[in-house]
Amino acid sequence: MSSSTGRVALITGGARGIGAATARRLAADGLAVAVLDLTEADAKPVADQIAAVGGRALAVGADVADPAQVEQAVARVADELGPPVVLVNNAGVLRDNLIFKMSEDDWDTVMDVHLRGAFLMTRAAQRHMTQARFGRIVNLSSTSALGNRGQVNYSAAKAGLQGFTKTLAIELGRFGITANAIAPGFVVTDMTRATAERMGVDFGELQVTLAAQLPVRRAGRPEDIAHAVSFLVSEGAGFVNGQVLYVAGGPQG
Repeated sequence: MSSSTGRVALITGGARGIGAATARRLAADGLAVAVLDLTEADAKPVADQIAAVGGRALAVGADVADPAQVEQAVARVADELGPPVVLVNNAGVLRDNLIFKMSEDDWDTVMDVHLRGAFLMTRAAQRHMTQARFGRIVNLSSTSALGNRGQVNYSAAKAGLQGFTKTLAIELGRFGITANAIAPGFVVTDMTRATAERMGVDFGELQVTLAAQLPVRRAGRPEDIAHAVSFLVSEGAGFVNGQVLYVAGGPQG
């Protein structure tokens, strides 16, 4: 067991993909885990998996872009599991399009979930962290923060999360709270599968093509990102603060 045993982690977008893998990994590390997704029903299978192997988990439904729902969700986690001192802002959506085709709704939806959601969740959770004089915040950015055709909204949001992270590190470090970002490259998830479908590309062929461009010669897996989260939220990572870790199978930038 890690020295984090007994602490409570809250993972947004925890029903599938990177979020689900992270929830399972942190539970294996000994943390109690709140699995948050848009509906409690979506989050429940992952929470049930954790409970089935002896972990403590809670399924929570909330729209991360809604202030009232966020406050209620964090309060429920604190009441039922304990004060959340680990927060993983993973919730995300895609609304890809070229700039001349992108609607205001496409822009606003991506900004609301990624940036507004991370802001609201962090504002609510940091109260518990400052009281505990311990906290770990991990924000999921992306290699798209460096720019990616057809993702002007997503790229801007993910770049914004990096600035958000660095400012949190400056503001909250004195309370024993660290804030870091992970920027995954191509990871095999339902979201990237849906992207391939929208592009009219076979998902298996896309994985092979993209993997061939990477030094490690394979696509990323959700567990790759979960391992990185596990390190950043650990007791031993207390001197790692305000960093952006690219987990992408090769150098970036």
